Amino acid sequence: MLDDLVTRILAADGDAALRHVGLGMLLAGAHHQARSGMNDELRPLDIDVRGFSMLLALDLYGPSSQRRLIDLSGIDKSTMVRIIDELEDRGLVRRERAPQDRRAYSITLTGDGERTLASARRIAADVGENLFGWLRPDERAQLVDLLRRLTEHTAPR
Repeated sequence: MLDDLVTRILAADGDAALRHVGLGMLLAGAHHQARSGMNDELRPLDIDVRGFSMLLALDLYGPSSQRRLIDLSGIDKSTMVRIIDELEDRGLVRRERAPQDRRAYSITLTGDGERTLASARRIAADVGENLFGWLRPDERAQLVDLLRRLTEHTAPR
C-alpha cells in the first residue's frame, strides 16, 4: 500500500535520500489525486485539465500564438498542438492567421469556448474547495509559497 510505503520511507532515520524520495512520492500522489479529480469533474464538458488551462490562458491573455501558449504553460510543442487540435475540433477555439505574421496562427476563444470556460471555472471552484477548503487561509498561502519556491528553485537555468 502506497501510504505505508511512503510512511516507512519518510521515517527512515538518517537517510536523506529516502526522505527525498518519500517527499517526491507525496508530491506525485497529491498531484495525481488533484489532477484525476479535476479531470473526472471536467469530463462532462469534454475537456481535461490541460484543455482547461489553455482556455484560461486565452481568457487571461487574449488571442495568442501556440508559441506564446507554450511559453506561458511550459507544455511541449507536440502536446500543445494536440491540445489545440482537440479544442478546435470541439469548437472551443479557432485558429486564425496572425495579422503581424501570415505564417503564424493566433488561437482565439469561441463563444462555445467562453461558455465551457465559465462552466469549468465553477467546477474548478468546487473541486478546489474539496481539495483545499479544509486548509486554513494561512496554510493555503504557505502551501502556495512553498510550491512556488520549489518550482522556481528547480526550474532549468
